[in-house]
Amino acid sequence: MIRAYKFLMRPTAGQAIALAEMLRDHCSLYNGALQERRDAYRHGSRTTVRYGQQSAQLKDIRAFDLERQGRWSFSSQQATLRRLDKAFAAFFRRVKAEQAPGYPRFRSGKRFDTVDFPKDGDGCRWDSTPHDPVTRVRLQGVGHVKVHRHRPVVGKVKTVSVKREGRRWYVILTAGQTAPDPLPATGSVVGIDMGIANFLADSGGEFVPNPRHGAKAAARLEEAQRALARCKRGSKRRRKAVEVVARLHRKVRRQRLDHAHKTALNLVRDHDFIAHEALRVRNMSKAPAPKPDPATPGGFLPNGAAVKAGLNRSIADAGWGVFLTILTAKAECAGREVMAVDPRNTSRRCPRCGHTVKENRPTQEKFHCVSCGHQAHADTVGALNVLRAGLVRREAQPA
Repeated sequence: MIRAYKFLMRPTAGQAIALAEMLRDHCSLYNGALQERRDAYRHGSRTTVRYGQQSAQLKDIRAFDLERQGRWSFSSQQATLRRLDKAFAAFFRRVKAEQAPGYPRFRSGKRFDTVDFPKDGDGCRWDSTPHDPVTRVRLQGVGHVKVHRHRPVVGKVKTVSVKREGRRWYVILTAGQTAPDPLPATGSVVGIDMGIANFLADSGGEFVPNPRHGAKAAARLEEAQRALARCKRGSKRRRKAVEVVARLHRKVRRQRLDHAHKTALNLVRDHDFIAHEALRVRNMSKAPAPKPDPATPGGFLPNGAAVKAGLNRSIADAGWGVFLTILTAKAECAGREVMAVDPRNTSRRCPRCGHTVKENRPTQEKFHCVSCGHQAHADTVGALNVLRAGLVRREAQPA
């Protein structure tokens, strides 16, 4: 199995300048390769330029521009060209599927933040000074950069990536590992129901509160964005305001990830089998379609867009998709089983008698079966039904 590690780098002032120049030159290479593809296709011959042709030109490009392109790892530059090739492959796949194509765009220096090294030892070397208690990563053209390694790296390092986030630099590793030993069995099974009022409810009647990190930071973000709007474009003051807004967004993202990791870890440690709803978060957060007014040509009727926008913000703030991805990954490492089930009617079906009607849920939180009179919290009922559906699906799977 492959596991990723992310560590903070602590470059010197000179190394930070070299890292920024490395990103700049890889961005220039990416944009130049994109321009070549665009120009070749716009030519009357409709020529298609592929990765192999552009990779073959790297030797001449490096020889012509020794001060810039010639400084960096050949393999990392090939990885940048593969990145562009993947962008075009995704573009043609979307065209074929009749989706919004999204033609690959030129990247500004502010939007190009990652350089990949496909193999440890080729232009980079993890733990390049093993005799020193301080961990370092060696990068061609930059040198030996200190790394804050807060946990050990298990397995053989395969790839190395350098990423810039604001003023911080990170190194991201992927390491090949043998399958870890599963956690001891607990004999417990659980179903979970994702929500907004509570982050999740489980089939045992427990609730995990929704931290609402985005909502708590909304006032500071609004103030920072208003300050940004007042700044003149291209000014030093605007650059500082952009950094403040980006820093606030990064903090919210880290808080959300931290909560997702801790919640998923608790579930994986306590239960052998976890069932959850198969949520399509992207579809759930779509804006409502406009409603034309038949009485007024060119006019529209109210469609609840403002209310839906607030709900969409809450869904994004909860981070359901990220949490379920983390839960699945942690369960795989721990030898636990995670099952996704159809979410339809899970909060309307009575867990006692099975009666399913809309009237069983008179409010967002209350469940009251109109057939047998069973009462409970609606999210707990949903979690119970999710667990039962998951167990049925697990039993139906071939051995």
